[in-house]
Amino acid sequence: MPSRELVQVSPQVELCVQAFGHRDGPAVLLIGGASRSMDWWDIGFCDRLAEATGGLVIRYDHRDTGESTWYPPGHPDYTFADLAADAIAILDALGLERAHLVGLSMGGQLAQVAALRESERVASLTLIATSPQPRAPDLPPTTGPLQAHYDTAVPPDWTDRAAVIEYVVAQDRAYAADWPPQEEAVTRERAAAVADRTACVQASHTNHYAMRGHARWRDRLGTLRMPALVLHGTHDPLFTIEHGIALAAEIPGARLLRLPGVGHELPRRSWDTVIPAIATHITDSTNRKDQRWPTASEPETHG
Repeated sequence: MPSRELVQVSPQVELCVQAFGHRDGPAVLLIGGASRSMDWWDIGFCDRLAEATGGLVIRYDHRDTGESTWYPPGHPDYTFADLAADAIAILDALGLERAHLVGLSMGGQLAQVAALRESERVASLTLIATSPQPRAPDLPPTTGPLQAHYDTAVPPDWTDRAAVIEYVVAQDRAYAADWPPQEEAVTRERAAAVADRTACVQASHTNHYAMRGHARWRDRLGTLRMPALVLHGTHDPLFTIEHGIALAAEIPGARLLRLPGVGHELPRRSWDTVIPAIATHITDSTNRKDQRWPTASEPETHG
């Protein structure tokens, strides 16, 4: 397994990254959701995606997760925009000119903002289980059962490893459309690894929700000119399928792939669909003759 390394993305911030595959192919940057370290991008998923694309697949720890720079619980000294900028800063640190961004949940929102800010650095977007804007009034809210979980969940003693693991497993169970025993076993094992590797467990579970958000970006999605693929579970309880439909409709030329029976998750049973879809999307984007995507004021050509 490739080793993890700390890269400097600013004078005060180090992020832990891990790369799979080969630098002579397309670069793919995986951007995780809120409070999620790189561990939630399964190693098997990364290996298979690297093989399918023939390139370099990179996963990383957000600030306050894993081995990256962390801040006192409840006091994150960064914003949502800073987390979006981190994605591009990782490319700089690794000497990569451009990358295909693959973001899940909050990671998908960070990918949208990064693409709007640094369009020349983003070869394509793959947006999984995410939304064009959190809490949009025209899109359905969190489903009743998931909201009930939020309302009744009690934060654990963050120093109690077993309690933290149970808390994470219960959260992921609430996000899932189906919860077979093997899925719970995988989640429990991963949650244990995360608890053991995270510098400050409490900060990792609280600070992303305490940071300042980003100004509305949804009305600018129509200016994006890189290929976009939207993958969305039909049973997502956090961002219902309507969020994926709206996102695909608002990014020019975006394609929507519904994942039947999938919730707010990327379960192993979906990989046989998801990995080929992402790989084909990346290959098609890489093979386009015009590698400099037109700006909003230029006509898009398909040469």
